[in-house]
Amino acid sequence: MEDLKSIIRNIPDFPKKGILFKDITTLLGDAKSFQRMVDLLSHRYVGQKIDKVVGVEARGFIIGAALAYKLGAGIVLVRKPGKLPSKTFKKTYDLEYGTDTLEIHTDAFNKGDRVLIADDLLATGGTMAAVVDMINSMDVELVECCFMAELEFLEGAKRLPEGKVFSLLKF
Repeated sequence: MEDLKSIIRNIPDFPKKGILFKDITTLLGDAKSFQRMVDLLSHRYVGQKIDKVVGVEARGFIIGAALAYKLGAGIVLVRKPGKLPSKTFKKTYDLEYGTDTLEIHTDAFNKGDRVLIADDLLATGGTMAAVVDMINSMDVELVECCFMAELEFLEGAKRLPEGKVFSLLKF
């Protein structure tokens, strides 16, 4: 895992002073590292009958689509308001300085689907907690929330269901 972690670039003071941003584009852009990351993540779920993988806007689309392909599952997108063309379920949630809203198609799942939520990075967990709330209201089974990387010091996993969080890389 250290070789994958070392490919992720640190950008100081982005997007604001005092933040050390983990730039995953360096890992995504390296073909062998990207393939290894997807293989390692997907291996955890092989044989678990995942019906749908939920990708969270925007980088979660990359991780989610790759996992869905490897697992033979469908991909469901969670987007910002106004981006999905059909009837949606909407969830507004609190941020540190305001609120945000996410949407998912109301017909994205079949009753009882086994669902894996995928995103690139777990930080404070606010966005993922909102996605989990949406999924839990849709008559499906949440298998797990998986992440390429997690910033453990922000304790975002504490906002998510216990025992339902997996992060490949931890910082």
